[in-house]
Amino acid sequence: MARLGREKEPNVNAAVRVLVVDDDPLVRAGLAMVIGGSPDLTVVGEAGDGSEVAAAVDAYAPDVVLMDIRMPTVDGLAATEQLRARPDPPEVIVLTTFDADEHVLRALHAGASGFLLKDTPPAGIVGAIRAVAAGEPILSPAITRRLIGHVIGGDGGDRRRHARDQLDRLTVREHEVAVAIGRGRSNAEISRDLYMSIATVKAHVSHILEKLGFNNRVQIALLAHDAGEA
Repeated sequence: MARLGREKEPNVNAAVRVLVVDDDPLVRAGLAMVIGGSPDLTVVGEAGDGSEVAAAVDAYAPDVVLMDIRMPTVDGLAATEQLRARPDPPEVIVLTTFDADEHVLRALHAGASGFLLKDTPPAGIVGAIRAVAAGEPILSPAITRRLIGHVIGGDGGDRRRHARDQLDRLTVREHEVAVAIGRGRSNAEISRDLYMSIATVKAHVSHILEKLGFNNRVQIALLAHDAGEA
């Protein structure tokens, strides 16, 4: 799994570059219309299967990939795992009609920054793209509740011990930041609640990612939930 030494800094002067991956041409066209209506977003390319994602990323250099799950050759979950293992990968939002728990968990553990259903309103999809491009993960409240239920109701003994062992590797302040991320706090909220600058929050997040071998904030949030601290 790729490691990031720091959080990505968005280029506020450039439109967010989006790659749309879905095997249905009509869905791709609809998403392109939704995204293209926002002056700060641009669809730079499309792909119809997970097997095409690596080449499309090389060709179009997107900031964010909208990834369907069910595709004929390589599914979106495998494509996400492969993509997020690359150096300096784009952010991934899994956008699908399927919301089975195993899909959500696999996508998030693979490094996806968000999981949205295809019935999400256009404004919600646009907002999610903007958020993940700025380094903020996106999960619907319903999916967040289900993740918490997975932690509480699953065979949590070994997982909880492992998660707590990982959190013990962090400094006190890094631990506090990790727990705040698990509770869904943004960098600005963490800065306010823990009385530190946003730059310091970002530095702590980067250190957590580096120490634990994670590649985004969602994985930190899952760890905090697994440890029973969020």
